[in-house]
Amino acid sequence: MQTTFESRYAISPNEAKSMDTDGLRKNFLINKIFEADSIHLVLSHFDRYITGGVMPVNETVQLSNPDYLKAGYFLERRELGIINVGNKGTVTADGVTYELEYKEALYIGKGTKSVSFASADQNSPAKFYVNSTPAHCTYPTTKISKNEADIVELGSPETANHRVINKLLVNSVLSTCQLQMGMTELKTGSVWNTMPAHTHDRRMEVYFYFEVPEGQSVCHFMGEPQETRHIWMQNEQCVISPNWSIHSGAGTSNYTFIWGMAGENLDYGDMDHCAINELR
Repeated sequence: MQTTFESRYAISPNEAKSMDTDGLRKNFLINKIFEADSIHLVLSHFDRYITGGVMPVNETVQLSNPDYLKAGYFLERRELGIINVGNKGTVTADGVTYELEYKEALYIGKGTKSVSFASADQNSPAKFYVNSTPAHCTYPTTKISKNEADIVELGSPETANHRVINKLLVNSVLSTCQLQMGMTELKTGSVWNTMPAHTHDRRMEVYFYFEVPEGQSVCHFMGEPQETRHIWMQNEQCVISPNWSIHSGAGTSNYTFIWGMAGENLDYGDMDHCAINELR
């Protein structure tokens, strides 16, 4: 088993304005999170948000405790959200095993000392996408299936943004300290996500794009509404979205993405909307 851990400092909008393509990708794009029998973790100093992936193939993979956290164990002062974007697998938290099918989610509360991941079939491994935030109290570990999600349908085919939002680990479904996670699925023929765009100065966000067909890509838009930039993204890549930035995308095909948020409040509707014809 191998664990990689990376820490990235927060970037101001003034810094981002002057970055070229390589600079934007180095600071905001997470290229790879899944590798056989490995854990890849990236900590952003925006709300000390951790994004990562676990892909057990030949062995059970234990959630390690990076020395950088200066904690007795990973979840000593943190909570954890997991969504399986691979085949069937299990997550065991302090001796209790939870089976996760494709697109099912698990919330694990602060104080859980042992977390491990396994695939049901090494020839068809699970892929556990994980997000973690600092936590101030303990809420119970809870599995959420797609039919238990808070589901909202938005957009239309006419504006190429017809999509289904599955709110999985949000306060309308279960209690968390600050972590929120969900999954947006674009309908066939629609390519735009989060359009009209918005910012929310009280929270940061991370997007994980997947179900991007082979040979297709997603162009992720970021930056201040009057100073936008873009990053071309491939399947199973992540992008960090600061609180000052829009976070929107258009694909060369429809796709799915997982959004994760953390910050000052749990109000999903706390957004500062940006008019489409005023973006620059």
